[in-house]
Amino acid sequence: MSAPISTGPAPDPAPAPRPAPGSVPLDLSGRTALVTGAAGGIGRACALRLAAAGALVRAVDRAAGGLDELTEAARGLPGRVEPRLLDLTDLDAAEAAAAGTDILVNNAGLQLVRPLEEFPPDVFHTVLTVMLEAPFRLIRGALPGMYAHGWGRIVNISSVHGLRASPFKSAYVAAKHGLEGLSKTAALEGAPHGVTSNCVNPGYVRTPLVERQIADQAAAHGIPAERVLTEVLLKDSALKRLIEPEEVADAVLYLCGPQASFVTGTSLVLDGGWTAH
Repeated sequence: MSAPISTGPAPDPAPAPRPAPGSVPLDLSGRTALVTGAAGGIGRACALRLAAAGALVRAVDRAAGGLDELTEAARGLPGRVEPRLLDLTDLDAAEAAAAGTDILVNNAGLQLVRPLEEFPPDVFHTVLTVMLEAPFRLIRGALPGMYAHGWGRIVNISSVHGLRASPFKSAYVAAKHGLEGLSKTAALEGAPHGVTSNCVNPGYVRTPLVERQIADQAAAHGIPAERVLTEVLLKDSALKRLIEPEEVADAVLYLCGPQASFVTGTSLVLDGGWTAH
């Protein structure tokens, strides 16, 4: 029998794997957040999530009834919702409302579906004012306080339409593409001061804004309203469903937490595979 081949000393046992860090509870006690478009849909879900984490939430909207319902829904949460009636076309008031905030969620939006040659110029102007110029003014109002505290979180609710275009949505697509650039600029300027800025990009969300589109989309595409969801809204999505507002709010909350402290200048895409094409 041949002698066994020596392979040298036995190797040291492999080091035990490090345990994965546990989930860090998100405590926003002492933080002040501002959420625009807070009376319904994504904004309402974000306001409730932030209040549940302990933040004082300035809930901004022009719908008094929706703000009343939000305030009632927030009763008993660790944080508090402070309703603020505000029309974001009042840009000076918007900038003033953001002073002293630690977290800013730019969510408010509006939509009109029309071919370019039929798109009303006044509506185009309003969409760009509410969805791009107002976020700029809100960021401008929030940054001095964030810089002074050495901490801040800007979350811009963009859309898959911040990354892709669709026909008949010139104002919305233009505003969301502009918001993407604004968000990245804020990220670069804010980084030395402990401020992050990111976009969240959902596909079609189950909100009144989407529901109100269906008739316009049916007319624009020349199909019955009942075919709009499958043939237009979800046509390019691998996952054939609407995303829920609470799913978007969870992404917003993640970007405010310690696990996301190195995430800035990017877009968190929640589009069901739309942009995978």
